[in-house]
Amino acid sequence: MNDSETRIVIAGFGGQGVVLTGNVIARAAMIDGRNVTLMVSYGAEMRGGTANATVVLSDGPIASPYVETPDVAIVLNRPSLDRFEPVMAPNGHVIVNRSLIDRDVEREDLTVTSVEATSIAHELGNVRATNMVAMGAFAGATKLVGAEALAEAVRLAFQEKSAKLVELNTRALHAGLDAVTS
Repeated sequence: MNDSETRIVIAGFGGQGVVLTGNVIARAAMIDGRNVTLMVSYGAEMRGGTANATVVLSDGPIASPYVETPDVAIVLNRPSLDRFEPVMAPNGHVIVNRSLIDRDVEREDLTVTSVEATSIAHELGNVRATNMVAMGAFAGATKLVGAEALAEAVRLAFQEKSAKLVELNTRALHAGLDAVTS
């Protein structure tokens, strides 16, 4: 990661909220006053297939939204780790959903933050909040986006759906933060 630009990939199965997670991180970074780009992979992805979103954060202009070598990866499943670990930037950071990933990160230059995201989401009452738990772990481990900005972005993402979803996803965000900071 350099000081001016950070490239992030969020990857998992279709239906795990990968695109939503990218949107929330991008919105939170904007709330924090950063420049942001977001690209999502729709292609042939569907529920159960693979999906990814890329976010570029910067304090200055962003030359390209394309992410070839991510500085940070939030990987929600094993196929995503298998796909993105080899192309991570040197000394990058990987947030691993240990609930669904049964192998260790092999590259020794990568910083690894493991979180039982699916298990924590299940304890909160809805495994569909796995992405928010992982996003909280990302925020706590990297400090790239403020927790308050993420909570506001979660509120904005779910406010038109229901107050219960705002509350659940905010709890999931904080559970992910707590899992890596306490």
